[in-house]
Amino acid sequence: MNQTHKPESIAARKARASRIARELGLLYPEARISLNFKTPWQCLVATILSAQCTDERVNQVTPLLFREIPTIEAMASANENRVRELIASTGFFRQKTKSLQGAARALIERFGAKVPNKMEELVTIPGVGRKTANVVRGHVFGKPGLVVDTHVKRLALRLGLTRSRDPEEIEADLQKLLDEAAWTPFSMRLILHGRRVCIARRPQCERCRLSDDCPRVGVKTALPG
Repeated sequence: MNQTHKPESIAARKARASRIARELGLLYPEARISLNFKTPWQCLVATILSAQCTDERVNQVTPLLFREIPTIEAMASANENRVRELIASTGFFRQKTKSLQGAARALIERFGAKVPNKMEELVTIPGVGRKTANVVRGHVFGKPGLVVDTHVKRLALRLGLTRSRDPEEIEADLQKLLDEAAWTPFSMRLILHGRRVCIARRPQCERCRLSDDCPRVGVKTALPG
């Protein structure tokens, strides 16, 4: 027999999001991206390279890249073929080279060779969308930045925290459910949970500590129409 579930109110969803955030905090207290960097520019470069690539691979590539091409100015004037060689194993190296050198030139021309901290400025830089901008804001400048990557997108849907598949809409939905201070750590922890437990093709629901608050497993609620 079909069972109709009562739509979940925004207050109930906020409470559930808060419990999920608290549990994720216990599971993953580190709440940090696994990319290695020392400067705002290095964070920007590493995040651009991480598109369609594992953080582990990026961390293997960036030490030599940063030794050979250490600054924004150096990247702007670097030999294009050499940049491609250095980042080839991250995939999509032609487009990434174009993004890195375009970003460096834009920073020199418009921002005094410094990485800005405002969202509206960051997203004007070649190769930088809201996801990359939020990584930089959250991990370099300590500003609220809710990162929506493939893991956050998948888990936000599975956990019933959004009905959208659009990254910007998901970001907005999650922002409504969480305090600003929680945006960066929540998204980072959700990424870790997506990698380690709530895996795309084989979610390990039987050992997931979020199961009581997951519509897929535990709580049976429906989002408002």
